[in-house]
Amino acid sequence: MDFLLECIGFPPDQSLDDLVDLVRVRGESAPWRGKPENHRRFPLVDGLELRIDREDEDAPWSILPHYQTNRRLRIAVDDIRAVPDSRFDALLIGWAAPPVREDDDGVANLTWHKGSTATAHAPGAYAISTYLTDARRLPNQVPHGLVLAVSIAGFALDVSYIGDDAGASNTTFHERDDGAAIEPLGGSTEPGGCADVSLRIQEVRSLVNPLTGRAFDRIETIAPERPHTLFVSRWQLEADDLSPPATGLRIEGSFLFTGRLAGGLPGPKQTARGAFG
Repeated sequence: MDFLLECIGFPPDQSLDDLVDLVRVRGESAPWRGKPENHRRFPLVDGLELRIDREDEDAPWSILPHYQTNRRLRIAVDDIRAVPDSRFDALLIGWAAPPVREDDDGVANLTWHKGSTATAHAPGAYAISTYLTDARRLPNQVPHGLVLAVSIAGFALDVSYIGDDAGASNTTFHERDDGAAIEPLGGSTEPGGCADVSLRIQEVRSLVNPLTGRAFDRIETIAPERPHTLFVSRWQLEADDLSPPATGLRIEGSFLFTGRLAGGLPGPKQTARGAFG
């Protein structure tokens, strides 16, 4: 996953050892992880940071980008799975933007079941999966259908198209008023927490990586309930002769989604019904 760093302005020939050394010396402890010396973060710009992790002192380092956003997406839980090689992460599988239903007494029901509402291609909920980097905040038992608030962002594994709607290869977005198509990748050979997306670009903001001086883009896309924030590699776009992202165009590709919990967890005396604030 080293190429994901290209999405935030690190060139393909960037020394990963140098980055690990920098974060170890100048970084700070990553929240909700393990030992501070094995789990560290280094803020870059505008909510973006580097994360380095290792399970113990003899294990190799992993280094990944992370985006701290205050935007909260509601996700109804289908399943939460442990990540075998990272005990401080979890894979959340569920349905984003589920409709809020009210009980007979007018109180919002904050559990949801996919069989009772629309499919992913109709207005309303759509399937999604994402890695959670603060899985230690989760209780031992999470009720099926509990609606969590999650802050997530997508980093490009591969971008296949940027252009107008007419040239798009994914046509399922025509079935939704919001023009969004998000389809989680599945199967035993596919990476978890990833999705194929076809989304209209709402805004593009150019940022500069303070360590490399290289520019990169933060892309806001139109999606149900909340926009999705995406990051792409300018090097990949240039190599594949793709148009740069711009407002009004459509972007298609495969993205890895990561994030953190932002609400919806039951308190010590709360039930799932009253947990989300």
